[in-house]
Amino acid sequence: MKKALTFDIGGTKIYSAIINEQGEIVSEIEKFSTPKNLDEIQNLLKTQISKYESEVDIIAIATAGAVNNENTKVIGSTGNLVEGYSTIDFQKLSSKRVFVENDANSAAWAEYKIGASKNTDISIMLTLGTGVGGGIIINNKLLKGKSGAAGEMHFKMYSDKRRKCTCGSWDCFEAYASGTALKRTAEEMLNNPNITTYDVIEGVKSAKQDMINVFEKWQNDIINGIIGLSNIFDPDCIVLSGSMAQFVDTKKVETCANNEIITSPISVRLGTAGNYSGMIGVALLAMERGF
Repeated sequence: MKKALTFDIGGTKIYSAIINEQGEIVSEIEKFSTPKNLDEIQNLLKTQISKYESEVDIIAIATAGAVNNENTKVIGSTGNLVEGYSTIDFQKLSSKRVFVENDANSAAWAEYKIGASKNTDISIMLTLGTGVGGGIIINNKLLKGKSGAAGEMHFKMYSDKRRKCTCGSWDCFEAYASGTALKRTAEEMLNNPNITTYDVIEGVKSAKQDMINVFEKWQNDIINGIIGLSNIFDPDCIVLSGSMAQFVDTKKVETCANNEIITSPISVRLGTAGNYSGMIGVALLAMERGF
């Protein structure tokens, strides 16, 4: 059975493990703080690869940032990674094939192969965390676009420049649907700059009406984004994952979206591939396509 040495590289943490072609993690999961300079990131990866590459068939890397269609390099890194990250020549890190894919795309593939969207032809995964990631499966293929950057959730929600987005533009879906966005919605509605996402969630649990109103506004913005995505892609299902997804009322979101979309009804589901779906998905992609 094939195995991949797999990494998930984010702005604060890097995870590493060996995963087999059934999507099973067959080693200890190792966790590192993401280094703050380019050389240290490359040295960390080289050290891990040199320890384990004789045990595996391929190296698979899920990473923040858009990845080219050849799955060899990052073509647009996120601001939370070190300067020069997109210049890394990943193939030079190992004598074996190094396969690279965006972390949200990787997680979407894990959901499609072993998780909530298994046995569907067309699905969209939204990762609701500090930001919003996205991955789109069309007719059993990962949608990459002409350059590899498809699936970025930075389409416009409003047109009056209410919120600056992490991408540098204004009023993107991410600026209204992320965990950070929930805090911003609370700040605006309650005129309280010190309120936190935690305060909102705890307030909802305690049935505080002002917090419920904030949460419903945030969830309605997610619904509006899902309506647009559904009308464009006509998916079987939309999968919600990430740290904020657990708080979303998926049945309500599904009902509200289906009341407004002009395509056939969709299913809205919580992700089931787990916390390491990015590593699992990129390992499966690498072992299917990387040789």
